[in-house]
Amino acid sequence: MSHTLVRGGAALGAVAVAAFLLAGRSGGSHAAPAAEFPTPALDASLATAKGRQTAVLSGGCFWGMQLVFEHVKGVINVESGYAGGTTGNTTYEQVSTGTTGNAESVRITYDPSQVTYGQLLQVFFTVAHDPTELNRQGPDVGTQYRSMISYTTDEQKRIAQSYIAQLDSAKVFARPIVTQVVPFSSFHLAEAYHQDYAVKHPDDPYIVINDRPKVDRLQKQLPALYRAQRVAYAQTHTASPQ
Repeated sequence: MSHTLVRGGAALGAVAVAAFLLAGRSGGSHAAPAAEFPTPALDASLATAKGRQTAVLSGGCFWGMQLVFEHVKGVINVESGYAGGTTGNTTYEQVSTGTTGNAESVRITYDPSQVTYGQLLQVFFTVAHDPTELNRQGPDVGTQYRSMISYTTDEQKRIAQSYIAQLDSAKVFARPIVTQVVPFSSFHLAEAYHQDYAVKHPDDPYIVINDRPKVDRLQKQLPALYRAQRVAYAQTHTASPQ
């Protein structure tokens, strides 16, 4: 299924957009936490020297995910792509069928001396998407929009599993978290027109309704992790997360 409003076709008209807003999507596709959002109890320490590490996260449309993480301090680069599938290089049209096993994802390169993996997950769960929606995010439906963490190290696995258990135990969300925690298998860059789509098309109704509010929430809810000047996309030409 293509993204509602724009993905896979022309944007909806003014009447359809208004109906969409009245249906409750005006604040973006995210369920408000039922309790105060905690920091991860288990996390890596900030590194003592600058470096580069990678996180691969899936949480619905990669347009909004990319935009949010480009505004997180310590992030060096964010690429939109496809992760978790059993096929080789794939296309958006193929992934949109929901039959390739891939999920729309972002590959985040970050400086571990500036931001931790746990802090990235805090952004992921707090503002980037709704981890209680199964195989969908807001108006987008299908396994390609599933919530998923593709860990690349045992430490990332432990931090992710611990944080999910912590959030569920604290009943931060009114519903259980359905995020999958799986070993990294593959990541393929999405087509060039998907990279920084939200920045290139700020007035697109889909972006205005679903994605810009996520950046606003990042600034308000996690001000210590927010930076106004986003990092610009830069293709790395690599298939490996490391």
